[in-house]
Amino acid sequence: MTRVQSRRAPARGGELDDCLRACAVHSGKLVGSLDRRRTELAEQLRRLLVVHSTIGAAAPAPAPAGGATALLKRAVKGTAGPSGGIAGELLDALLAVANKALECGYDDELRLALHIGDTVLAQRRNSRAGWRLRARVLEALGEEQEAVEAYQRYLELTSEDGFGVAARIEGLRRAAQRERELLDLLRRQCPDAAGFAAGPATDVWAEGLALHALGDWTAAEPRLVGALLALAEERAPVADRQELLSQYLDLRTGLPGADPAALTEAVALYAEQRRVRMRGPVADPTVGGVRWIGLGEFRNQIAGKSVCLIANSGRVGESAMGAEIDGYDLVVRFNSYRIDPRHTGSRTDIHATIHKHGFNWDRPVTTRLVFGGVSGDWKHSLRNRLVPGAQQFLGDESLRWPVRGIGRLGTDVWPAIPTTGFNMLWLLDFLDVSPKLDLIGFDFYESGAYRVPEAMKLAITSVHEYTSEKAWVMERAQSVTDMRISLR
Repeated sequence: MTRVQSRRAPARGGELDDCLRACAVHSGKLVGSLDRRRTELAEQLRRLLVVHSTIGAAAPAPAPAGGATALLKRAVKGTAGPSGGIAGELLDALLAVANKALECGYDDELRLALHIGDTVLAQRRNSRAGWRLRARVLEALGEEQEAVEAYQRYLELTSEDGFGVAARIEGLRRAAQRERELLDLLRRQCPDAAGFAAGPATDVWAEGLALHALGDWTAAEPRLVGALLALAEERAPVADRQELLSQYLDLRTGLPGADPAALTEAVALYAEQRRVRMRGPVADPTVGGVRWIGLGEFRNQIAGKSVCLIANSGRVGESAMGAEIDGYDLVVRFNSYRIDPRHTGSRTDIHATIHKHGFNWDRPVTTRLVFGGVSGDWKHSLRNRLVPGAQQFLGDESLRWPVRGIGRLGTDVWPAIPTTGFNMLWLLDFLDVSPKLDLIGFDFYESGAYRVPEAMKLAITSVHEYTSEKAWVMERAQSVTDMRISLR
């Protein structure tokens, strides 16, 4: 019943060489895994070893006979940055491993992610990425109070909440309050439970189940409720508490002659705490009366209009093309775009963004298209990140993942995960109703990124294949200049 034990104290310690050796050992455990998430983690671990080897040697060299662990031992002296902390490139690689480990969700991977988070914070106490990683791992481990503290530390270190952390904190706090209200209600409904609340919870719960199996609910219920109270007192992981709460309510629902009003009150509190824990509070479920649009409605919006797509590239940030950009009928921007009117223009008519972060979701636009590969995750992000009144139109699920969903380009045809920009460009090219379709500043990050300050620390992710996207664009280009690629 008990998951991985996390440390409740503030982040401490992790020696860098110990952390890297743990990564090497874990890499060996993943050999031959058929689990997609673990395969992706193995690839990030491999890249970490390459980065580590490059930093630790004057020139990259083949791995010595001792394998990955020996490679790490050889390179460990070269991993410090100029001020004695983790070198930036190595830090990015470590965080990429931790994020993939967190996505796996298994106990071994959560331990690895926690180890990496502790190591990052031991080396860089004010690392925003480190604190956010720690918070997410602790939340996955069911240590919500500690997760909230780590999330708060992250917010103290940033000026822009692009990942919706404040809403996450509020959701966890409200869920904890509703859970306390539910337990208080059960305590009142079953006063005899107090005699069993001292635990141990596992034994008391087993006794309650045995008595229920014998048909003695009068004796079983105080033990079951007492075990729930004991779990809360022990601050057991959330997953354990939720599992037993659900089982208890299931047993109670099946009882003949149960009090419907009392049961309804308990179930309502259980459902509410589960809901806000999963998706956070939703102040305005209609999101300001936004109008959902599908493929046909979006086509009508853009038909006959000149369109420009503005890259988040360093080249755009120095372009002095602001007035020219604003002269198009429709201006499309992406993800964490940055506005500097002289260079980027000031208008944004369509904001295309991946669902995984919330940069610029509060900026008023006519239409917002949110892209995501997994329907459930996409819906979760919309519920938590949409800002009421910030958009008039919102793309529905028919526009969720254009390259895969509309184009039916599977991984056999397009193996890499399509970028937000490519999804948007592919959609516009597919609809083919714009007399002018220009890409401004698209150099596929050759000139670096130009984003809102909070997003500048985000790595240019390796899951995308920019070379293939560039080739696709160039095959369709009608004219190409230093700043502009025209497809129409």
